Amino acid sequence: MTGNVDVLLIGGGIMSATLGTFLQQLQPDWKIAVFERLGEVAQESSNAWNNAGTGHAALCELNYMPAAPDGSVDPTKAVAINEQFQQSRQFWSTLVERGVLAAPETFINRTPHMTFVRGEKDVAYLKRRYESLKQQPLFEGIEYSEDSRVINQWAPLLMQQRRKGEPFAATRVPSGTDVDFGSLTRQLLDSMQRGGAEVLTGREVRSLKRQKDGSWQVGYRHTVGRTPGRINARFVFIGAGGWAIKLLQRSRIPEAKGYGVFPIGGQWLKTSNPALVAQHKAKVYSQASVGAPPMSVPHLDTRVVDGETSLLFGPFATFSPKFLKNGSPWDIITQVRPSNLGSMLTAGATNLNLVKYLVSELLKTHKKKVDSLREFMPSADGEDWELLNAGQRAQVMKGGKLQFGTEVVAAADGSIAGLLGASPGASTAVSIMLGLLKSCFPDRIDEWEPQLRELIPSYGKTLNPDPAAAEASLAATAEELHLTV
Repeated sequence: MTGNVDVLLIGGGIMSATLGTFLQQLQPDWKIAVFERLGEVAQESSNAWNNAGTGHAALCELNYMPAAPDGSVDPTKAVAINEQFQQSRQFWSTLVERGVLAAPETFINRTPHMTFVRGEKDVAYLKRRYESLKQQPLFEGIEYSEDSRVINQWAPLLMQQRRKGEPFAATRVPSGTDVDFGSLTRQLLDSMQRGGAEVLTGREVRSLKRQKDGSWQVGYRHTVGRTPGRINARFVFIGAGGWAIKLLQRSRIPEAKGYGVFPIGGQWLKTSNPALVAQHKAKVYSQASVGAPPMSVPHLDTRVVDGETSLLFGPFATFSPKFLKNGSPWDIITQVRPSNLGSMLTAGATNLNLVKYLVSELLKTHKKKVDSLREFMPSADGEDWELLNAGQRAQVMKGGKLQFGTEVVAAADGSIAGLLGASPGASTAVSIMLGLLKSCFPDRIDEWEPQLRELIPSYGKTLNPDPAAAEASLAATAEELHLTV
């Protein structure tokens, strides 16, 4: 393919699919192309087995609301994450109505979100968290219990064979969700193709060169045959997971200087045993181990992938120098530049707990991993569980710090942007891409506002300060996405 497009999206994952869908809905006359280096889309972080599938709304993730040194808890970040996920729900609801997405159950299913903690200190913390969140309209319906009989009703596998006298507590939000981001990504890209976009697999981007007119000449090669090609684009988005840092560096935009990434892989224990699956319908999160990154918070999850239900426990951290599962072992070295070397060394020196955690995880045998599972599920039998490799994540390093979450890096003129980081990216892709639209298309965002309000009714507003609006949005999207009881 040689020619010109208005928009080139690099990477066939949920971020490119979300941004491409927005642009096609807002500007249907624009010519859009998507390049994916693998033979199929949604095969890296967006693949259902490479992520937890949690509709991250801070309903169960304790790391979004840590205790302060004085023991107090602040719901601000948890509420912000929930607000972002409500935008995703609204967007998906509109796309179902417009026929862009198929039946909701093909990509999203109602799955209660729970937290479960043990020990007096964590029980006291969880109760404070519950007391704070129950006052927030977006967390309406959150439940709390220290009663084994109640928790047994919520999630029987947590209670079977549990030692008596051990302090424990749980919260539960029945309206939580499990999301198959692989299916969602494929459906969005299929719809884009029907709308005229070109989705081209087996294309690996090799170079990015800014032209005198402000556009970008993108050099690529076919992964089969190595045939080279070029394409010009007025706007380029790099949604290539861990490889985004490499392509941003090749673009030579000054905004990318100083960034580095640290790759962390993961594994799951998985079971499809019908007797176990039937007893657990929830995503149950707990406290992270000391030094563990937020995405390594242990959890026992119901997963629905391609209509089949299974259980996952983990993740267990692994290490690979690759930035993607299908990356290069030289990735961690080839990213080094004079502008980021000092920052990366400082980040490594100040995160020794993370290094210690990774080493301990790498030394875990299958038996040790099952022992970790038994902290959640005392009755677990290792024969029921198999090991499954999850995806690669690349955590952002900037200013001598290891940062968690996601970050958009964009050129000052808005002609190119890339996304760095990981969780809760997929769940908040809609919010992230709305921010990108504002920063990269400032001359069009006001013109697009009426259409954006049609796509996302709460666009430009926050729901949590308005209990009636929050209740209405939750009820409407629950009905439209078939998430009602």
